[in-house]
Amino acid sequence: MAHLHSHDHAHHHHGHAHSHGPATPHPAQAAPWSILRMTLAARLAAALAVSAALWAVVLVAMR
Repeated sequence: MAHLHSHDHAHHHHGHAHSHGPATPHPAQAAPWSILRMTLAARLAAALAVSAALWAVVLVAMR
């Protein structure tokens, strides 16, 4: 049986095109929030909230 159709073995890259060269990093993007811009009190409150949530997971898992 003859092989009638051809196969294209070229690599096609789909998606967005990069606008920077391969040696340069991606350009910075504006973050909607940053932990570095939070006040010390807000950072401590966030850390306590995360810690409490993790302890809750541990205590529920130990039941």
